[in-house]
Amino acid sequence: MSATATLHRPPPTAAQLYARVSTIIPAIEWPVFADDIDAILDLKRQRDAVILAHNYQTPEIFHCVADIVGDSLALAREAMTVDAKVIVLAGVHFMAETAKLMNPEKTVLIPDLRAGCSLAASITAADVRLMRERYPDAPVVAYVNTSAEVKAASDICCTSANAKWIVESLGARRVIMLPDEYLAQNTAKRTDVEIIAWAGHCEVHERFTAAEVRTLRAEHPGLVVLAHPECPPEVIAEADYTGSTADMAGYVSQRQPRRVVLLTECSMSDNVAVRNPGVEFIRPCNLCPHMKRITLPKIRRALETMTHEVTIDPAIAEAARRSVVRMLAV
Repeated sequence: MSATATLHRPPPTAAQLYARVSTIIPAIEWPVFADDIDAILDLKRQRDAVILAHNYQTPEIFHCVADIVGDSLALAREAMTVDAKVIVLAGVHFMAETAKLMNPEKTVLIPDLRAGCSLAASITAADVRLMRERYPDAPVVAYVNTSAEVKAASDICCTSANAKWIVESLGARRVIMLPDEYLAQNTAKRTDVEIIAWAGHCEVHERFTAAEVRTLRAEHPGLVVLAHPECPPEVIAEADYTGSTADMAGYVSQRQPRRVVLLTECSMSDNVAVRNPGVEFIRPCNLCPHMKRITLPKIRRALETMTHEVTIDPAIAEAARRSVVRMLAV
């Protein structure tokens, strides 16, 4: 998988789709998914809908019903050119908000309103305003893992894939980067711009430790360690490569390491493994409880009932969209 989103054109039945995931999902389990998959494929045609799925979604969603898949940056880009009346976001709430920001005239659905994000919940627009008062000369860079209100209170957005370039594009001596403290610290090591961080953390990535990486290397000789930049700096120091989910997937596809570990959310390894059968994946991964709220039955129900629709106050949406568009221009 490349760093950009991938367009799927699935066969017409779940039975035909099973070949895509047969190396990950045992045949005895497939009937559990098949009825929902067939129903979702039919409902997409009825509703003129597309499904955008993040890299952390489970294989039966990612490989079998999604039309566009990718990391946050890829989904933000592709959301602007979606040719459908309805977008179902198989991901967390801030991603659905971003899709709505880029497609205000379309109906955007999220299958479970409880699919939140520890990072997005760690900061408010009021917090951003207080940071501006404290550092009036510093522009604010908001990670896409934030609410629309926080994006609206910021100057520009970034993702883990483009953070360094976004920071440097502003031409400022120092910038405020929020809400992920580790992403800010890891980005600061790659640029001369002073970065003021906010103390937010991802509950998936913050649990990885440097000691865990050393143990993995000792237990699995020749292991290549890929880490997401939301991991603590001491974990990044132990890794062979650091990058966004799309970057990690690209690394595996292009270099084909014999044995690899992806220090990120669990389903990421499953999805990359499907496309790289010759690579052995070590999986001491952490689950994102919010991503796992999105399931095939909930996607099916979202299309059947056209819920839950994502709405954003127009005044907030205009400013938030500006921050996202400015990022995409860079």
